Amino acid sequence: MKKLALLLLLLSLGCSNRQTVVVYSPHGADVLRDYEKLFESAHPDIDLQWLDMGSKDVYSRVSAERGRPLCDVWWGAPSTMFAQAAKEGLLEAYRPSWADKIDASFKDAQDRWYATSLLPLAILFNTRKYTREDMPATWDALLGPKWDQRIALRKPLPSGTMRTFISAMITRAQSEDEGIAWLKKLHQATATYPESPNLLFDHLKKNEDRISIWLMPDIIMQRVRNDFPFGYAVLPNTPVLTDCIAIVKNAPHPELAKRFYEFATTPDALVHQAQHYAKLPARNDIDRAQLPPKLIEQNIDAMPLDWDEIAANEEAWCARWEKEVYNAP
Repeated sequence: MKKLALLLLLLSLGCSNRQTVVVYSPHGADVLRDYEKLFESAHPDIDLQWLDMGSKDVYSRVSAERGRPLCDVWWGAPSTMFAQAAKEGLLEAYRPSWADKIDASFKDAQDRWYATSLLPLAILFNTRKYTREDMPATWDALLGPKWDQRIALRKPLPSGTMRTFISAMITRAQSEDEGIAWLKKLHQATATYPESPNLLFDHLKKNEDRISIWLMPDIIMQRVRNDFPFGYAVLPNTPVLTDCIAIVKNAPHPELAKRFYEFATTPDALVHQAQHYAKLPARNDIDRAQLPPKLIEQNIDAMPLDWDEIAANEEAWCARWEKEVYNAP
């Protein structure tokens, strides 16, 4: 399917009479179709092309295309993944017009990536079966007998979200081995691993007794936009991901890439993303009165995380998870 999507993208690039800008993103078809329409309405001379894939798949494709990039803008993934890509020379330095409107912890010191939104992790549940009060009160309570074989998790390794979750659960433990032991117990309680977010949502919709771990904004979006019977519970000490944007090194259309980068990160665009997709802006100059009250009234107890440590160790930790947890005898 991904090869077909790339082939169609290449064919469309060759057939378009307009200038073209290409975006790789894990944001999903709803967001990407929306921003294709919005951007092209504002810039009718530009044809926005996009590929929707998991965060890890975006990173792998950008890396594989290093010698001949096809992508202009990488829009969406945790900061740890962007930090690794920047370290490998895959991202172009670009200082956006709003560079001084964001905290230093939410941007690269060399301007190779900037955060766009803050995404807390939450417990996802089907409201036909459960209420928020039914949910575990802590991460450790998730391992209790009540939830044995009632957990469905998005398959972790292709997902920046789940890779960050694995890393966070390891860093919260007293040692790496203890963190892996906790993840083993979670794996033993997990009934299934859907291959994509859409398959996860479909699974939770059909299997009312199942719960999951996913991004709070995506849960809200599925409920509001697609009328899925979903609720969420934000646990204490929850990981909060920073979703980012960057221009690919040697992008084929660098000036158009800057135009999309700026378009998708204006105050109006970020307010739109908050109102329609429940994404909390990372910029500190957004008028909070324009943001949905339920979004900004959330009492988020964020897990303290060392993002440099996670960026340095994520690959090794995920390799341990695959070998010792997922593929363990």
